[in-house]
Amino acid sequence: MSDDAMKNMENKIEQAAGAVRHVLKTTPDVLLVLGSGLGTLAGQVESPQILPYDEIPGFPRATVPGHAGRLVMGRWSGRQVAVMQGRFHYYEGHPMHDVVLPVRVMQHLGVPRLLLTNAAGGVNQVFRPGDLMLIKDHIGLLAESPLRGANLDRIGPRFPDQSHVYDPDWQQLALRCAAGLDIALHRGVYCWCRGPQFETPAEIRALAALGADAVGMSTVPEAIAAVHGGMKVLGLSCITNMAAGILDQPLTHEEVMQVGAQAADKTIRLLSEILSRTDS
Repeated sequence: MSDDAMKNMENKIEQAAGAVRHVLKTTPDVLLVLGSGLGTLAGQVESPQILPYDEIPGFPRATVPGHAGRLVMGRWSGRQVAVMQGRFHYYEGHPMHDVVLPVRVMQHLGVPRLLLTNAAGGVNQVFRPGDLMLIKDHIGLLAESPLRGANLDRIGPRFPDQSHVYDPDWQQLALRCAAGLDIALHRGVYCWCRGPQFETPAEIRALAALGADAVGMSTVPEAIAAVHGGMKVLGLSCITNMAAGILDQPLTHEEVMQVGAQAADKTIRLLSEILSRTDS
């Protein structure tokens, strides 16, 4: 990103933030991003104020099935939330700074926390479709960083620390919430691949050797941008399929959507408990 591009990006953030601020009554405590098959979770928001993405200056269109493309704002479990019902993916052709634009907008508005959800393929062979995994760390070496180019100095440092991308205290709270609800919650490493093609069996074997427990096509850019700007981050994967080569069957996006919907009830219960016990 050149200096001119950086100025344009700062203007884009300010314009988008202005459109969101016009609708907001109260600054959200948490930005919640819903992954594939999990869009129905936005129905938990009380007295929702809905802002379609095409009414937010600079926001791309969400083109992936299962991503409705709107920002839902209101209260969930006693917390003021902004819920992204659909996210932007690098594989859709968006520039990386547009993929993380919603995170930048919420940082500009003073939102302190980001809760990321996604649909992921299970690399760890202990996992089964429908399981939930708390992200303890990620592997993002295989694709472009959202921080590439001129640094947005007013947001964060040129070389941000990544030792604890996913907030340890928030992770512990999530584990306690899952235990209290008798919901099995794995912890694991999420690997981001660019997509949109599913990974090959050879690629999955390589990722397993690197320590990946799950693989997907989102989340990591948003987490990096959030930590760069000082937000606390929590990540939750719904294992919607086993990754390529683990089972002798083809992978489809339809399966991802179906299993995500089937896991919606326990995901809602877990997120509701986490939100109710999360400090603002």
